[in-house]
Amino acid sequence: MTDTELDLSAPEPVPDDFLGIDDPYFGNDTVAVVTGAASGIGRATAVALATNGLTVVGADIDEDGLAETADIVGEFDIDGWFVSVPTDLTDDDDVETVVEAAAEEGDLRFVANIAGMQHIASIPEFPMETYDLLTDVMLRSPFKMAQAAMPQIRETDDGVGAIGNMSSVHGHYATKDKAAYITAKHGITGLTRSIAAEGEGTLRGFSVSVGYVLTPLMVDQIEDTAEERGISEREVIEDVMLGQARTTEMMTPAEVANLFVFGFSSHAKHLNGGDLLFDGGYTRTYE
Repeated sequence: MTDTELDLSAPEPVPDDFLGIDDPYFGNDTVAVVTGAASGIGRATAVALATNGLTVVGADIDEDGLAETADIVGEFDIDGWFVSVPTDLTDDDDVETVVEAAAEEGDLRFVANIAGMQHIASIPEFPMETYDLLTDVMLRSPFKMAQAAMPQIRETDDGVGAIGNMSSVHGHYATKDKAAYITAKHGITGLTRSIAAEGEGTLRGFSVSVGYVLTPLMVDQIEDTAEERGISEREVIEDVMLGQARTTEMMTPAEVANLFVFGFSSHAKHLNGGDLLFDGGYTRTYE
């Protein structure tokens, strides 16, 4: 099979893809903010939480993508709601606005910081403006989101809630040509633990770390890595992305979204400052 025949798209989501949990906090009166909700893992997480009956406020700079996410939620026969709030996550005022909008919808209890980007280049060749943008979106923005959301979560009747942060296998180890991404993901570990330290037991912080997921961001990364290393896209997938894993396929966005559903649920009340590592054996095995 040639590179042009590679299937690099995630399957279209259906309701059965998503984990359903009977939870006292999963209902229309509970609000979750999801960043990056216009595509990929963010979109899947927004749909997953709406499938569980929550009111989901989707934050993303891509208004058309948010509309598509709203259409998916509308097509599913589910109890939850999706509210689009176009948001520039590098703008502090925008972040505060989306949190305020979420609080107006009900009890803001959950935040999923998922928005991300990638740039493939060695450290000497990495553009600093790209480094700044990437870390603003993936590290500074989650900090600002926590800063704005934590008081709102504490103002609920019992202060129960959680902030879930999207990490990665690259939050556990480093590979070449992804220095900014790796720096941001290692920083997310510190933010997650800090949220847990200040959450007084009822407001939890956790992260989710996965390997390679079939998202638009990943497709772009495959193309960029192939060009950077002078190899085929198939070699990128089989040797670079899956070569160290014990599984033979990439995750889907819905599978990652289900980890956030579990992490926000009461079943995960002892997940605080920790990381849900679902990486197919990447970081804990070797040959």
